[in-house]
Order: sequence, then structure tokens, then C-alpha cells
Amino acid sequence: MADQDPSAPARFMDLQDPRYAYMFGFLQADGHLSQQSRQRGRLSAEINVRDIHILREFQQLTPYFSSITERVRSTNFAARAHSATWAVSSLEARTIVNELGIPYGKKSLTIKPPRTDFSRRDYLRGIIDADGSLGWTAQGFPYLSLTSASTAIAAYLCHYGKKVTGTERTISRNKRDAVYNVCYYKETAQQLAAHFYYDGCLALAHKKANADAIQAWVRPAGMKIAPPRRRWTPQDDQLLLRLNDPAAAGIALDRTEQSCSMRLWRLRTGQA
Repeated sequence: MADQDPSAPARFMDLQDPRYAYMFGFLQADGHLSQQSRQRGRLSAEINVRDIHILREFQQLTPYFSSITERVRSTNFAARAHSATWAVSSLEARTIVNELGIPYGKKSLTIKPPRTDFSRRDYLRGIIDADGSLGWTAQGFPYLSLTSASTAIAAYLCHYGKKVTGTERTISRNKRDAVYNVCYYKETAQQLAAHFYYDGCLALAHKKANADAIQAWVRPAGMKIAPPRRRWTPQDDQLLLRLNDPAAAGIALDRTEQSCSMRLWRLRTGQA
């Protein structure tokens, strides 16, 4: 019996395989699953042509016929937008990804991490490659961020990010477009970037390059490290309301008077 080729794809969309976990995360965030009459439809992803290499990887990983096409058109963002689209029409392929968690039609609010076993960091790297960003802030600090309309996806990144870095993030929709913006900066961004974008991983080339580049950042001498943020507990809120005095509450809770004053105002106005 011939030895099995270790580079050959596993069962299509076996999410314990890092390559399929990444592919699924990317398609869940930036792909589109459509259906028509007589069981027709297609799974597709359209991206900037500079990233066409990742679509070729998807094609190699898909044991069904799939195509890659290019087009140039005018958009709201560019007079000449050159994009590439990968598409597969197989009913079996579409059924597999649909059952794993890519719904037909509009999906930005409803997507969530798979309920089966999956390679977590590779899945999240796919999500970040599709809907996230990493690089340098205007001040020259490393950052890694994700913009998502899905509560489940934003919350899962916060949960996973805390396990990797110890840094806690809470989520709330912004008022402008009702999406979540989860951001990490400086050493925390470096930790997550190194964790997600490891050597040999499947990733967009420019984001892998950014992930490598931000590892060179070193905190300037004299720049203080902010202590971990303390969350307000129900017991803290009860004591603050009972005392109704920011100065006294600051002493009792070992917090600043300003922090207690702001929290008291938020509780009274219903913003907490």
C-alpha cells in the first residue's frame, strides 16, 4: 500500500484541519452562499486581486469543480477596482458548509463559531483575514482589530484573546453603524499576531507580513504599562449606590473618586 500524501487535503471542511478551519472562518466572514430553484446555487468569495493566492489555495482544498475569475469595475471606493472571485456550485459542497454554519443569503448578524470541534486559532485567523486588520496606529503602535456585526464572533474573539494574552475586552455596538470593534494594542497585539500568524500558516500574504513586522516594536523607555482594567461587579454597584458618595466609595472600593463618580452617573442615567 502506498504511503498517504501528508499534503493531501483531509475530508472536505474537516475543521480540525488548520487549513479548512482557516478557509471556513474566511468564507463565513467574507463569503456568500446563494441558492436558486431546482437546488442550484453557489458558494463564492470576492477579494482584491492582490490576494488571489488565497483563492487558489481554496481551489486546491476543494475536491469539487471551482472557478476563479477576475473583473475590473468602478466602485464607491475606487475608480478602478480589480477583484478576483472564487466560486463552487456543487450541492454537496454547499450543503456541508451550510450545515457547519454558513447560512444562505445575508449572514453578518447570525454567524457564530462552529459547534463541532475545530482548530480555533486558524478559524479566528480566517475571520481576521476577512474582517479584521493589523498593523500600526497613527502613533506608531502595533494593533490587531476585528470589525463584525455578529455578537457571537466578537464575543468569541474576546474570550479567546483573554485566554492567550490575559487581556480582557468587553464588546458593545458602535452607534454609527451598529457593529462591534474589538481592538488590541502594543504587546497584546504582538502576542495575538504571533499566535494567529505562525510560520507556515494559511493566510493573506500582506497580513502575514504585517503580523511579522509588528513583532519588531519595542515599548519606549519611560512608557508606562497600564494596569489591567477592573470590571465593576454587581456588589460594587450596590455599595456605590448605597453610599451615594464618590469620595467615600473610592475609599471603600479602592478606586479613584473620578471613576466612582462616572460609574454613579452611568447607573443613575441607565447607561450601565
